[in-house]
Amino acid sequence: MAALALNDKFARQHGSLVNRAGAIAASLFDCSAIDVRDMADAAPLRSGARTISLTRDHVPALGRTGADQIGMTYGDPLSEASLGMLLAAMAGPEDPIAADAESLSIFALAERLAASDIPVLINGPTGTGKEVLSRFIHARSDRKDGPFIAVNCAAMPEAMLEAMLFGHQKGAFTGATQASEGFMRAADGGTLLLDEIAEMPLQLQAKLLRALQEQEVVPIGATHPIKVNVRVIACANRDLPAEVAEGRFRADLYYRLNVFPLTLRPLRERPDDIAPLAFAMALRHAPDQARVPVLSEGALAMLKLHQWPGNVRELENVMRRALLLGHGSESITPEHIVFDSPARLVTAPAPTSMEALAAETPRRLSSVVQISEARAIMETLEACGGNRGRAARELGISERTLRYRLASLREAGIEISRTAVGGRR
Repeated sequence: MAALALNDKFARQHGSLVNRAGAIAASLFDCSAIDVRDMADAAPLRSGARTISLTRDHVPALGRTGADQIGMTYGDPLSEASLGMLLAAMAGPEDPIAADAESLSIFALAERLAASDIPVLINGPTGTGKEVLSRFIHARSDRKDGPFIAVNCAAMPEAMLEAMLFGHQKGAFTGATQASEGFMRAADGGTLLLDEIAEMPLQLQAKLLRALQEQEVVPIGATHPIKVNVRVIACANRDLPAEVAEGRFRADLYYRLNVFPLTLRPLRERPDDIAPLAFAMALRHAPDQARVPVLSEGALAMLKLHQWPGNVRELENVMRRALLLGHGSESITPEHIVFDSPARLVTAPAPTSMEALAAETPRRLSSVVQISEARAIMETLEACGGNRGRAARELGISERTLRYRLASLREAGIEISRTAVGGRR
């Protein structure tokens, strides 16, 4: 990681933060295109590099100073906010952003898969970043200079999907006033992403299977196949084995696509991704790019407590809304956070008990902040005698997620000791 090599003076000033970020960035970004330096460094900028200039101060700040230049001020090099801010600043427009250990392991595996041409099936709920992962695989493959064609199988009319996928000849059907090569031929030499593959009609699944097996397509109206060289990545937000069992998805196509499956978990189960993603969205959408509002620790704690039914897409909505509500502010605070639906989360400006928090809910939390999650966690823990593993199973979450929920409650000022848990209602 030579691009982020640290001299002694820089290492003393910024080393603890830059080393943390660098270890993550090496698995996600092209670090040769990144120049991280001290704000006072007067050395000429490297041509073609993204430059991040750092300074230490108790008031965090973030902003663009040029097309590929970002200035960042941070206080605590060990804080989650500082790490998230730096990762967001280092990322290029097409780079994936992650910090959670499980997400990083998925990207590490995807990089190994990129070296081959085997089909990949990416599973995960809507909005978890399946297309981002697909683009990452393409960008790390030998096909990176070829086209990347993304097709949403659910967004196209069923009657047109075959023609759009395989192409057609002029006059092949009413309205075909000119020939079309179709998405598979357009992706020749590159990668074809078939998103929401479970929505593809059964009849078309059979034709897709043959096209994948033979690496050739027969456009509608044609009599001879045309060879293609395409790497296929399929994405599904439904349980494909269940779809196969119900007869809605062909078993042979499933096994053809499922050579190497990857699964992206919901955002709520990878909470360490939230800070860098939120800062990246602030950088992307801030109206004044020279002065991007910085997320406060309280706002980050609030985000980590949310269940994120809409995953990363919902997070982007929340951040765009926060930027609008906090227009003119130097930071995004909890009062700027408004969720798409009533949020099951807790926040409070000072340490308090559940009883005091519940009494002050209308004044301090507003209609979008609920205390149900905190109460459920505390009551379940008490019922399970403080056994976190058992409590997590009762709540339907992983023990790791429960630990993060408890930590977030502490950050929000909610006492979670055994004595504070008492008084179930």
